[in-house]
Amino acid sequence: MADIRFENRVAIVTGAGGGLGRQHALELARRGAKVVVNDLGGSVDGSGGGSEAAMKVVEEIKAAGGEAIANGSSVADDAGVAHMVKQAMDQWGRIDILVANAGILRDKTFAKMELADFEVVLDVHLMGTVKPAKAVWEIMRAQNYGRIVVTTSSSGMYGNFGQSNYGAAKLGVIGFMNTLRLEGQKNNIHVNAISPVAATRMTENLMPPQMLERLKPEYVTPGVVYLCSEEAPTGTILTAGAGAFAVARIYETEGVYLGDKGLSVEEVRDNWTKITDPAGQQAYQMAGEQSQKFFRKMQETQGS
Repeated sequence: MADIRFENRVAIVTGAGGGLGRQHALELARRGAKVVVNDLGGSVDGSGGGSEAAMKVVEEIKAAGGEAIANGSSVADDAGVAHMVKQAMDQWGRIDILVANAGILRDKTFAKMELADFEVVLDVHLMGTVKPAKAVWEIMRAQNYGRIVVTTSSSGMYGNFGQSNYGAAKLGVIGFMNTLRLEGQKNNIHVNAISPVAATRMTENLMPPQMLERLKPEYVTPGVVYLCSEEAPTGTILTAGAGAFAVARIYETEGVYLGDKGLSVEEVRDNWTKITDPAGQQAYQMAGEQSQKFFRKMQETQGS
């Protein structure tokens, strides 16, 4: 099969001054994409800023013969996002790919966390995904082509001590992806999620050095770049780390119909085993499938 290439494609990669984003930008450029390297240049907690990190990645891309421009905007800032998109359109006239990778951490237990720390993490991870996606959406619709990759986390899907803010934001982007997948179908806009495990500034203090060595960002990037390609699926959560790849799904059990007359808390308790039975569980493709199941179970019971 032919190599995956991105000639004549324009990509925006947020948080691309280092770590995962840098690798994504470098690989997209190596395969022919023109890349907007976005990075605020702040610290892990989001403080500070400057475009020096983004400029260094642009220099790497140009030294290898690629095309790139730097952008130092915050993904949580409306004007900054608008400027980033305008830069891309002024330079190349189209935007085909958005990799929403930018993020910060403000880890604390919920008991000790200030609401300000919760809100800023939601702003960067969730709204910092929504705002760039909104800014490129009409461009992609007009082109009848687009690939968007959002960044989720096992902390959002499964929980992680001290990361209630981060986990909430990261599961939020899954809900966002699930609807964009449906709304983008008729215009060939595919929207997927990457759930990475990698050694970056955000994880360097959480793991021992020998483990970090096995979790290089470049071991995640092949999955992200595939999700940016013409062949990409849509609505998929791809998990990646240390060269391993898997797909995460949300399943719903078949459950049980308890009726609408005399329904009680005790009936829910007494049927808990049936409610949680994994036999026949499914990963739904849209919200209406759940309602359809409930009506089907009601009809099955009434017809028996």
